[in-house]
Amino acid sequence: MPNVPLHRHPAPPAPVVVLTAITILSLFSLSPVLGWRPWPNQKPNASELVFSGSKKFEGSSEFVKLKYHMGPVLTANITVHIIWYGTWQRAQKMIIREFINSISAAGSTRRQSTVSGWWKTVQLYTDQTGSNISRSVHLGEEKNDRFYSHGKSLTRLSIQSVIKSAVTAKTRPLPINPKSGLYLLLTSDDVYVQNFCQNVCGFHYFTFPSIVGYTLPYAWVGNSAKLCPGVCAYPFAVPDYIPGLKALKSPNGDVGVDGMVSVIGHEMAELATNPLVNAWYAGEDPVFPVEIADLCEGIYGTGGGGSYTGQMLNDADGATYNMMGIRRKFLVQWVWNHMLNYCTGPNALDQ
Repeated sequence: MPNVPLHRHPAPPAPVVVLTAITILSLFSLSPVLGWRPWPNQKPNASELVFSGSKKFEGSSEFVKLKYHMGPVLTANITVHIIWYGTWQRAQKMIIREFINSISAAGSTRRQSTVSGWWKTVQLYTDQTGSNISRSVHLGEEKNDRFYSHGKSLTRLSIQSVIKSAVTAKTRPLPINPKSGLYLLLTSDDVYVQNFCQNVCGFHYFTFPSIVGYTLPYAWVGNSAKLCPGVCAYPFAVPDYIPGLKALKSPNGDVGVDGMVSVIGHEMAELATNPLVNAWYAGEDPVFPVEIADLCEGIYGTGGGGSYTGQMLNDADGATYNMMGIRRKFLVQWVWNHMLNYCTGPNALDQ
């Protein structure tokens, strides 16, 4: 059986995207899959709910029941189309572009933790034919929405309208690529998105044909530099309610964007393995799935779990990171390895 592609109307067994009038109404009541930032805060995170009383996050196996639900995953070469919503500096764009370009960069070695080594864990996941997640992740065409076409306060549904504007623009519209496209909406630091900063720094879902005209996997991530850096840019910023906690130095000198990078990695890993919310996740309810990055939220190195980030690296100038990109360094959370049944990081297969 050939790979299951992401078409406008995929054939079964992906019933979640066979949209009738009834299912469209029900989908509007569903929430996108959220990217939580559980540390530091006062609520249990997804990992704590799954692990219950156990704190052995990194090495636990008996508490996690991650399952494949037969839906498609991104096995074809992945093209990332970015929508830059709001005001962005050239240097900020370069940090994010270089992170995405580093996913497919050659030259990973056992001696050096790399972004491409981190993606190897994501590549372990397969579809029902046994085809693995693609190792090829590249930047596609981009769209600038510097005039805030839908305002500075967005809802989850208006985010889909922003994507529609980008793919239907009269000049240089983004290409429609339901099979292997990944649409990444990034909002600048003066844009508020529904539930932003309330432990939510990003989410992913798929667009509704009734709004956009196609079923396209997408993610939103916001720049929290002005709104809530202590929540979404941790550990490069710390919340005011924890006195004495010292923020770490960010590797690229931009607290908001360096914080975004880890959330972008979180959402991309989950989009690749669960693009239509019917593939890889733990739990019985696809409306509230626990996905491969949720299981490792807040873990950046060996020994991580609970309120401890794990062992990280320090640059000569004091900046903190855990992996190398093509030309710069990044701090990105680990993801769940379903073969080893614990969270793994860069070059985990070589450890």
